Amino acid sequence: MAARFVGFLSLVNRTRYFPFSSISISPFSSLDLPSNHLELEKPSQKPPKPSHRIDEQFVLLELSDLLRIDAETSNDRRFLENPIKNHAGSSNLLLNDAEIPSHLQFIGDSVERCVDAKTSNYRQFVENPAKTPVVSREMDGFLSPAEKLRGVFLQKLKGRAMIESSLSATSVDLTVEIVAEVVNRGNLGGQAMVLFFNWAVRQPKVVKDLETFHTILKALGRRKFFNHMEEVLYRMKNEGTEINDVTISIVMDSFVRARRVAKAVQFFERLGEFGKDCDCESLNALLKCLCQRSHVGTANSIFNAMKGKVAFNRMTYNIVIGGWSKLGRVGEIERNLKMMIADGLNPDCLTFSYLLEGLGRAGRVDDAVAVFEKLEEKGCIPDTITYNAMICNFISIGDLDECVKYYEGMLQKNIVPDMDTYTRMIGSFIKVRRVADALEMFDEMLGRGILPSTGTVTSFIEPLCSFGPPYAAMMIYKNAKKVGCRISLKAYKLLLMRLSRFGKCGMVLKVWEEMQDSGFSSDMEVYEYVINGLCNIGQLENAVLVMEDAMHKGFCPSKVIYSKLNNKLLNANKVERAYKLFLKVKNVRRYENAWKYSRANGWHF
Repeated sequence: MAARFVGFLSLVNRTRYFPFSSISISPFSSLDLPSNHLELEKPSQKPPKPSHRIDEQFVLLELSDLLRIDAETSNDRRFLENPIKNHAGSSNLLLNDAEIPSHLQFIGDSVERCVDAKTSNYRQFVENPAKTPVVSREMDGFLSPAEKLRGVFLQKLKGRAMIESSLSATSVDLTVEIVAEVVNRGNLGGQAMVLFFNWAVRQPKVVKDLETFHTILKALGRRKFFNHMEEVLYRMKNEGTEINDVTISIVMDSFVRARRVAKAVQFFERLGEFGKDCDCESLNALLKCLCQRSHVGTANSIFNAMKGKVAFNRMTYNIVIGGWSKLGRVGEIERNLKMMIADGLNPDCLTFSYLLEGLGRAGRVDDAVAVFEKLEEKGCIPDTITYNAMICNFISIGDLDECVKYYEGMLQKNIVPDMDTYTRMIGSFIKVRRVADALEMFDEMLGRGILPSTGTVTSFIEPLCSFGPPYAAMMIYKNAKKVGCRISLKAYKLLLMRLSRFGKCGMVLKVWEEMQDSGFSSDMEVYEYVINGLCNIGQLENAVLVMEDAMHKGFCPSKVIYSKLNNKLLNANKVERAYKLFLKVKNVRRYENAWKYSRANGWHF
């Protein structure tokens, strides 16, 4: 059957590239070829003219069926398997039929099943290609809607009408979320993203509003497609969609993030072309983007240049003062503060919080304390942001007792702490290994209904898994999971690593089960942590079972973890068990090496 498949490929190859052979010898090939494979097709002096021409579309359809990927096995890694299992010449490279998992045999079965059935279709197509029906094949059932839509642009179709027709043929129930996933992921070009967006906004479930335009503007700006971004802005103006301050911030931040500050300033000067005036709100958007990206000097120059042309408000001064506070430039802060008062604008709590932060970054914590104590005299009642600035100042010098005093002062004055307050204090407690205080603060945060994000929980667990027993990390994990916080895969791996190192096998298996219940799949790193934990407590049989399960799913164990398990089996006089495991690992590593070889040569099975 393999020879018939080779004959089919050689026939196709001879009709298009007749001087050469279409079969290349691979170190992992099991096809029974002649000893001199170049004699399969010897080039003649005058190659005969083929009697018919095979349509390329037919060839692609036939090969797509022959090399079909099953949806149930699309996640497996080992697709470079021998298509002919019972070939005698390659028995040293193959497992027995009983040892080969069923999901590794689909290529050979597919070839044997399809060659006979497709021969008649091929002859029918050659005899009368115009009347041969093209059968529609659902080959992308394992793809997400966004991947189906992005796949249309991989076909290199020509013409807007053809691309839009192919997009409609995907039969995707398009929503705004799917549009965002298509343009934010993958590697679509600027023209392709705009073309897709123009087609998407005509779909019934996609609302053509300002938020939808913000989605495409962010995606284009993130990939530096600035010409296409301006094209979308002109389209918004022509269609009567007015841009707001958020739109201006998105465009300007795209320029500043790409270190094209001059382009951002030019865009601010050209706002009239897009139907927006150069008012105070637009200026604030530009200054904020510049200060957030540490271009404070440029922001201050624009601020001075626009003075007298645009009426400044309190937020304008706060943005510039906040930019200087990040750099600890107290002199510039005080100069802008005097200008603010001279313009008849009174500083608010945000202004003083920037002043306190700047004093702390300059190492003048005592001056910051003096300013904080005189806030009420100046008519400014301290709020959460002001207290957070003082707490951050004392954290920077390592005085956590003063941080606790200011925190208790907040509670006495009925000022509610926010997420920033608890994150800074808990992180500082963990850093100096005051774990009990960190756990107490974490419980108090959850008691006030402030739920940390996934990244925040991971930032707490990661340092706790670097020293001491895993008790504190498990307390953070359990309490966060109890209130409904989502735990990241990185946090699960950290817990498994720490628990396995301390031999907490029961807790390892429980966390592993909860990880799978949360929707995360196990990779080789997770399996190694579980195997290591089982080895540490002497449960060698269970460790072997876990390793065999990992190999069955296509993962190859590392040399370190396999050597540890193998040595423990030999020390326990389980030589036969160790030898059987050795044979299985040997075969898996052979297929792993074959898979790496194929990927290195561009054969993406």
